[in-house]
Amino acid sequence: MSKVTIGPELSIYPMPTLLIGANVNDKPNFMALAWAGAANGDPPIISMSLRHNRHTYLGIKQNWTFSVNIPSRDLIKETDYCGIISGSKVNKAEVCRFKVFYGKLNSAPLIEQCPVNLECKVVHILDLGSHALVIGEIKETHVSENCLTDGKPDVNKIKPLIFTRSPIPHYQAFGEVLGKAFSIGREIEEKK
Repeated sequence: MSKVTIGPELSIYPMPTLLIGANVNDKPNFMALAWAGAANGDPPIISMSLRHNRHTYLGIKQNWTFSVNIPSRDLIKETDYCGIISGSKVNKAEVCRFKVFYGKLNSAPLIEQCPVNLECKVVHILDLGSHALVIGEIKETHVSENCLTDGKPDVNKIKPLIFTRSPIPHYQAFGEVLGKAFSIGREIEEKK
């Protein structure tokens, strides 16, 4: 198989589609974000990259808290809207008719319609150039009761969105199950 070089690219797939929440001047605001991921297990820590000029970033710096809301397929239009319109111009929570609630941190707005919500406290902010890397400790996780199986979040019930950048930007749904993790690879060992 031949390879073609295309230069340094952020070609990591899939990327999650998230709604990041922060109170900006005491008002809830949400932005769509795909550049995020797990950073640590104990304590549970998430990392995300935001442009410095984002309205939500202002709120994160004001309160040192934020929320990570995982939208389902049902919220595709609202999620996209939160990625193309600035909260400095409109009240996105109002326009999208989000039911906003607060948990134990009292300063990280959460979206009731999203099946999963994480309340996070900022641990570090690192200026990387075009973006700031925000590292947050997850202080609480809220999951819609109908999205649990045996008390655990069920991705098939959550129905999260995936963001892809190329060949043209799209939102996609999770695909088929191909094999059991931490198990299917053992077949290689068995063939030796």
